[in-house]
Amino acid sequence: MSRSAHPAGPRHADVLPEGHYSAPPADLNALDPKVWARTVTRTPEGVVSVGGIEVTRLAEEFGTPAYFVDEADFRARCRAWREAFGSEADVFYAGKAFLSRAVVRWLHEEGLNLDVCSGGELATALAAGMPAENIAFHGNNKTPAEIERAVEAGVGRIVLDSFQEIARVAHIAERLGRRQRVQIRVTVGVEAHTHEFIATAHEDQKFGIALAGGQAAEAVRRALKLDGLELIGIHSHIGSQIFDMAGFEVSARRVVQLLAEVRDEHGVELPEIDLGGGLGIAYTSDDDPREPHEIAEALNEIVARECAAAGLRKPRISVEPGRAIVGPTAFTLYEVGTVKPLEGLRTYVSVDGGMSDNIRTALYDAEYTVALVSRSSDAEPMLVRVVGKHCESGDIVVRDAFLPADLAPGDLIAVPATGAYCRSMASNYNHALRPPVVAVDDGAARVIVRRETEEDLLRLDVG
Repeated sequence: MSRSAHPAGPRHADVLPEGHYSAPPADLNALDPKVWARTVTRTPEGVVSVGGIEVTRLAEEFGTPAYFVDEADFRARCRAWREAFGSEADVFYAGKAFLSRAVVRWLHEEGLNLDVCSGGELATALAAGMPAENIAFHGNNKTPAEIERAVEAGVGRIVLDSFQEIARVAHIAERLGRRQRVQIRVTVGVEAHTHEFIATAHEDQKFGIALAGGQAAEAVRRALKLDGLELIGIHSHIGSQIFDMAGFEVSARRVVQLLAEVRDEHGVELPEIDLGGGLGIAYTSDDDPREPHEIAEALNEIVARECAAAGLRKPRISVEPGRAIVGPTAFTLYEVGTVKPLEGLRTYVSVDGGMSDNIRTALYDAEYTVALVSRSSDAEPMLVRVVGKHCESGDIVVRDAFLPADLAPGDLIAVPATGAYCRSMASNYNHALRPPVVAVDDGAARVIVRRETEEDLLRLDVG
């Protein structure tokens, strides 16, 4: 395989164009533990391994592109969240980040609950054996059929998102002879410091019932009057990929104020509040996420302080980490297909995947890092843009990063921190086949979501 350097394209920081990057790292072979799964290492021969298995062997067995999940890391993060919040709180894994039957089993074995937001996620949870009472059901437009299935299954809570849904869930529960435990999702008017598409607590968006204008208070009134509902608390979620706790503090204060209003009007102290998820992870070395114990301490202190000021008993807290658990545990492995230098700009590195397996860069302008993983290299760094094979100029996986200047077709590169949302949001654009998800642990690897085949595509095409 040729390892010749490419003559064009910028190499040194003093001649680089403007972009979304820092200076070249001192060592392109180094793997920052902030962005890579915990068992990822580089062998003395220069090949990266995960769970004790080299990526070259994984590529031979499972092909590329593929997602590889460090099972030990996933389980360790589950335990860290559960232990940080202890027995006085509930941790619900947000299934939208990534869900499969294997993941559901891991969650249950590690003592976590599960948050779902569609009929398909609910079906996966139940099929994998998650006890229904450990499931919360979200969504801004749950269908009657989805609600009926959730109530029949006995889910632990349904999060009500609108006035219509309050009546809808109550009606279905009464018809089934049930009294369904529910929370009301409120929008608290917090502008989270994140991308506008994943900020969810400002008032001009589709989720929840606004505190402003007394709408949330009216939702509580209606829920308390309906025989089919048992109102257990208030839910708030301010957004995703958030590092600053200030937004959670404002949200908690406003939720507690609503609890005090409910007590004063109805003589009822609601026993639970859910502060949602959205805690950020490190996609690049510049990101600095908080540890679960720091988050738990901060949220518990905020709620305790606000409840004391309002004269309320401290309610049971729930949180919903999804990305914070699964995001750092996985990477996507690609094979380099073409290397195209553009004089004075950057080098375009095309891989065998793209926006069909990671839409986040195109959708959110998300930033990732990338590494050469099938070997080490002492070549100087070159500025690259890692792109896919789809018929879109916006088909970008990593907008700006540095890879060795001797990168060549056939090399394996990997993008870390792709455990959350990449497989969940994957598509068949250009009739691409969605990659497999492979769990790796202690020298063994197994497929937990298989690679799609052309037969899968054609089976749905019945015209």
